[in-house]
Amino acid sequence: MIEPKKIAAAVSFFAAASLALCACQGPSASQSSTAPEPAQTQTQSAASASPAGQNPALTNPAMADAQAPQTYRARFSTTKGDFVVEVHRDWAPRGADRFYNLVKIGYFNGDAFFRVVKGFMVQFGINGSPAVNAAWHEAAIPDDPSVGHSNSMGMVTFATAGPNTRTTQIFINYGNNSFLDSQGFTPFGQIVEGMNVAESLYGGYGDGPPSGRGPDQGRLQSEGNSYLQASFPNLDYVKTAVIEP
Repeated sequence: MIEPKKIAAAVSFFAAASLALCACQGPSASQSSTAPEPAQTQTQSAASASPAGQNPALTNPAMADAQAPQTYRARFSTTKGDFVVEVHRDWAPRGADRFYNLVKIGYFNGDAFFRVVKGFMVQFGINGSPAVNAAWHEAAIPDDPSVGHSNSMGMVTFATAGPNTRTTQIFINYGNNSFLDSQGFTPFGQIVEGMNVAESLYGGYGDGPPSGRGPDQGRLQSEGNSYLQASFPNLDYVKTAVIEP
């Protein structure tokens, strides 16, 4: 039997996952928060690393079509430290390829961990540049059927708004979220180093609206990091993400 708090978390996740991938068509009401000045300085420094315009594939997803190795690792350097994702292509080949290409072109550099729900998951993958978000909005990949890997603690998975809607958004599971397995959330990798860093990412705003005080994903899609700097200065960011040799 699923505990009531897990049911509530699941409902919140599915509602916000749909918003995450579709809300750029029409932003909803804004939310605002305050945070200590040191966090604001840290956030602005990370946001300045936005990759918009540095790689032509950032605004032309068709160029990001390389096939990933069967197994590879991606190191994320963040404002809280480093974590490493180990990806297994045989778990989810399309997801593994998309993640590989996003890292290679610098898509995640300067991106915020905009949705942090303690005990549940942390979500990222909306770019700091509105132009980049617009380019990737329709660049969905087909689903990968599950081969038996569950959304357990440390597993890394694409967010989805329904069948065949994965684009750029990723979440890291903070606990046993196996109730997501039957809903098309197929893990493609796992954290093999720095899970403590992933768990330390700032979560003081809670979930996005209407469940929490976090960023409105529609506004983030259309306004980029300037929206986060003004209203959510305490968020953590990806500094750089690279494929390890």
